[in-house]
Amino acid sequence: MVIRRKRPSCSELYLLCFFLGLSLEAWAGKIRYVVPEETEKAFFVGNIAEDLGLQPQEFKERGVRIVSRGRTQLFALNPRSGSLVTADRIDREELCAQRARCLVNFNILVEDKMKLFPVEVEIIDINDNTPQFQLEEVEFKMNEITAPGTRIPLPFGQDPDVGMNSLQSYQLSSNPHFSLDVQQGTDGSQHPEMVLQSPLDREEKAMHHLLLTASDGGSPVRSGTLHIRVRVVDANDNPPAFTQAQYHMSVPENVPLGTQLLMVKATDPDEGANGEVSYSFHNIDHKIAHIFQLNSYTGEISNKEALDYEEHKSYPMEIQAQDGAGLMARAKVLVKVLDINDNAPEVTMTSVTTAVPENSPPGAIIALISVHDQDSEENGDTTCSIAGNIPFKLEKLDENYYHLVTERTLDRELTSRYNITVTAADHGTPALYTETHISLQVTDINDNPPVFPQNSYSTFILENNPRGASFFSAIAYDADSNENALVTYSLVEDTIQGMPLSSYVSINSDTGVLYALRSFDYEQFQDLQLRVIACDSGDPPLSSNVSISLFVLDQNDNAPEILYPVLPTDGSTGVELAPRSAEPGYLVTKVVAVDRDSGQNAWLSYHLLKASEPGLFQVGLHTGEVRTARALLDRDALKQSLVVAVQDHGQPPLSATVTLTVAIADSIPDVLADLGSLEAPRDSQASDLTLYLVVAVAAVSCVFLAFVIVLLALRLRRWHASRLLQAAGGGLLGAPASASQFVGVDGVRAFLQTYSHEVSLTAGSRESHVIFPQPNYADTLLSQESCGKSEPFLVTQDLLEDKKETFSQPRPTRTGDSLRPRDPAPAAPKMVMKPAPGPTTNLTQRCCKL
Repeated sequence: MVIRRKRPSCSELYLLCFFLGLSLEAWAGKIRYVVPEETEKAFFVGNIAEDLGLQPQEFKERGVRIVSRGRTQLFALNPRSGSLVTADRIDREELCAQRARCLVNFNILVEDKMKLFPVEVEIIDINDNTPQFQLEEVEFKMNEITAPGTRIPLPFGQDPDVGMNSLQSYQLSSNPHFSLDVQQGTDGSQHPEMVLQSPLDREEKAMHHLLLTASDGGSPVRSGTLHIRVRVVDANDNPPAFTQAQYHMSVPENVPLGTQLLMVKATDPDEGANGEVSYSFHNIDHKIAHIFQLNSYTGEISNKEALDYEEHKSYPMEIQAQDGAGLMARAKVLVKVLDINDNAPEVTMTSVTTAVPENSPPGAIIALISVHDQDSEENGDTTCSIAGNIPFKLEKLDENYYHLVTERTLDRELTSRYNITVTAADHGTPALYTETHISLQVTDINDNPPVFPQNSYSTFILENNPRGASFFSAIAYDADSNENALVTYSLVEDTIQGMPLSSYVSINSDTGVLYALRSFDYEQFQDLQLRVIACDSGDPPLSSNVSISLFVLDQNDNAPEILYPVLPTDGSTGVELAPRSAEPGYLVTKVVAVDRDSGQNAWLSYHLLKASEPGLFQVGLHTGEVRTARALLDRDALKQSLVVAVQDHGQPPLSATVTLTVAIADSIPDVLADLGSLEAPRDSQASDLTLYLVVAVAAVSCVFLAFVIVLLALRLRRWHASRLLQAAGGGLLGAPASASQFVGVDGVRAFLQTYSHEVSLTAGSRESHVIFPQPNYADTLLSQESCGKSEPFLVTQDLLEDKKETFSQPRPTRTGDSLRPRDPAPAAPKMVMKPAPGPTTNLTQRCCKL
């Protein structure tokens, strides 16, 4: 007898599976696909790129990947086409067992935004399993007096497929005594029963053989068979009876192996073999048969494998008791597994960033964390936290996911690396927890400019330094790292004495060392003001600057320079005049010198190194004044030669010398006559060109001198005639005067020191008398300002030989027989002789107004 259900054709099922595999359903925020089981690897499931609104080439750029938990990766992404494909062969029965719908859930992570997109794929069953019986054959014992209509439950056939591919019908081979009846269970399962149609007769036939066939509804149809033997026995009037129709037992999942979990009990009032009861499993799942063990004699049920609440929360079984005559009874057993807190939470870093810039705003996502506990109820409730006072926090997304985000702004200069400990703990007793560590590097941004330790610097360098000498190192520190801390140095452009600063100083752009490009001279400038800029290599670059004062220190590199007396450049000799009547301390002349150095390098002292007459003259140590040390004697030579040294106080000291010629005479004519005999020293090293120039200048000077003499003679004649008319009494004329004179005779130049003298003239006489009174002393060089309007005049060499003196005289007043000047101390006339040519031979003469 065959009982069948209506089933679709093979072509209809194939088309259904194909179109379901290509379909997409969006519902409740999930992306849904369907795919048949047992497909080949890389089988197309759906166009995930289109559903996410992305282009396939963006998958790699944005870090799109699949995130799943607790099982082998079943699906993969094809980055070329942007499609979702199978990663391997999928077995629905292994994955979902007998569940009506086999759903696989996972997430698509877009890593650049730390965003999850839930995806659900339904695995469609195909008819890849044949219905099977737990046993290949089974034997029943029936008493020959069993009444017709008696039902004998038969073992169930099992088909792992679902729907139409599952077991759909049973068929029993033809037999005149037995028929097949299938009962529908409350859960929709089919329970085959063999019904006795006619009485049995052991003497007629002691053994009956039947074949039970179980068939599914797939295409093609698959079937399995069970061999049934029915043994006809003598009468047995009492079947076994269980003490309970159903047995319930709850055991913890960590129960040790071999533990007696439950004992079923059936009794049979018959005696002998008819009263002996044996126990066996009836219609039990294969997996359950491998986990539990039933003692066929005692009815004890024990576990031979570990129980796991996370896999099976309960195990339903059916126990059959049969006596020796073949009468049976059945009871149901349900073993419930109690959950214990034996699973610590699982923490999975779905996506994590190992480096974050320090300018990340609060709320920047660092990691996407998945937390799951396989336990149930309180044992499966988890909390996730981070330890320590760190600028991060956890934000819960849903039941299992958290975002690790920044709580406040980071600062790499304070903390460059964080070791974050994420702790997930359940609520079991005792509580279990799992720790996961995240090492996060804070990357640098250019938020710190280079900083100099000081706002300004002062440094020193000795003048006359060698070129290229380093004199300072300006170092700035940048708290950033890598390129942001790479500092380069430069100078702010400026000008010094019209020249660019870069021609004086340079800086090493890498080290900040400053170099002098030329030798500095303290006498040119004493300090330099520099500004150094330190700039990092960040983007954008940051900079700071510092001022540096460079002071040039003086060295004793300049010898004293003598300003007076100035040595002529034409080879002549300067002569200082001193009267023979000069008393001790008389100021003959003064040596004036300067030193361009500063400080003690410019402190000068004067020393008399050599004198033709030792002890006659002395030199002021600090003033440079040349004075007579004693009264002049007649035996003292007219010409005295002095060598005066001027020395500074530098280290080492430098000095300069000057040679002075002092002429000593009682009267001016004597002095002039003697000076004429003085010959200028020859310069053996003068060049011929110098000689030619001297001759040329001398010729021009002679022509000019002749013109001046003629003009002066005419004026003297006119003046002399007027004086004869006025001097009726023939009185004498007196002319006291004080003068400072420059006299030049035949290349000889002399400086006449200030002194007072009286000149007496008689009318009609060509002779004059010169008297030297007490000299006047001066501590400094006299001014050459004129005391009144004066007229230059020339005294020729012939006039000197005739002792004819010509000078300007003030208007006289009559006092007895002589004329005296109105001014008691007028300035002496300045008499100028024609000097030898040279840059310093311009001599002027001052005369007091008559």
